[in-house]
Amino acid sequence: MTPPSSLFRPVVGLFIALAVALTAACADSTPRVEEAAPEVRFDPVLHDLLPQSVLDRGVIRIGTDASYAPMSSFGQDGRTIVGMEPDLGADIGRVLGVSVEFVNADFTKLLSQVANGDLDLAMSAMTDTAARAKQADFVNYFSAGTSIVVQRGNPAGVTGIRDLCGQVVAVERGTTQVDLLGRAQPNCPGEPIDVKTYPTNSDALVQLRTGRAVAVLNDLPPAVFLVNDPRTESHYQLASTATYEPGLYGIVVAKSQPGLRAAVRRALAKLLRNGVYADVLERWDVSDGAIDRITINSNR
Repeated sequence: MTPPSSLFRPVVGLFIALAVALTAACADSTPRVEEAAPEVRFDPVLHDLLPQSVLDRGVIRIGTDASYAPMSSFGQDGRTIVGMEPDLGADIGRVLGVSVEFVNADFTKLLSQVANGDLDLAMSAMTDTAARAKQADFVNYFSAGTSIVVQRGNPAGVTGIRDLCGQVVAVERGTTQVDLLGRAQPNCPGEPIDVKTYPTNSDALVQLRTGRAVAVLNDLPPAVFLVNDPRTESHYQLASTATYEPGLYGIVVAKSQPGLRAAVRRALAKLLRNGVYADVLERWDVSDGAIDRITINSNR
């Protein structure tokens, strides 16, 4: 647990260049067209590490909560899941020689669905935490901290976590943002933060847009996307240039599937080395979240 005194020392380094780039790039939640992409090559050795069930289907089923652009969200047709994660997942599948199917799912159920075999993997901007790593393994692929999103014009004058004391804050259920707000409560001198949780991030944003909450906490890439996408920029802005409690996103793998975990980790490592990983992140304007090596469970 983060000591209360350290919670309010934000990690500063907000991606101003990223915000500018997103203005032009994210009008329809589709990536820019790149002239040339690094080659993705099939690896038969990694293919043979896959569970027999995946080999028989020829498909890896990956769960995600498709309400978190530009990581994963529904495209213009309202059915296809697009984003950095589906693109990176598809490239992992190409290395492993199988197709990849992204399935929209309840974020709070992803860990259990992977553990019981309903899904092979989950890839949903899920921060790798010690508590979650007790239930499943995480193949780390991205780094991000939390930002505060407020209404355009910031009518409540929010500039940091402490300003949320006594206010209604909307967040997606089961996220690390819920935990962050819980750790912030002892630092409220008067009334505590009134934390309201919702099934999806989209539901939380409705509360902010309609004035029923003064803020929503999002990871930085989705927060920057919101304030620069022409469809949403008139509704939202960042409260400040601060980010809080950065952590690593992980692809969720059942602890009972060490072969699948090894295949995914090694496939990602190949994509990182050959430039495909960097190309995918650049395509979705989230390069500042790149990591330089693929780890398991944050190397705990």
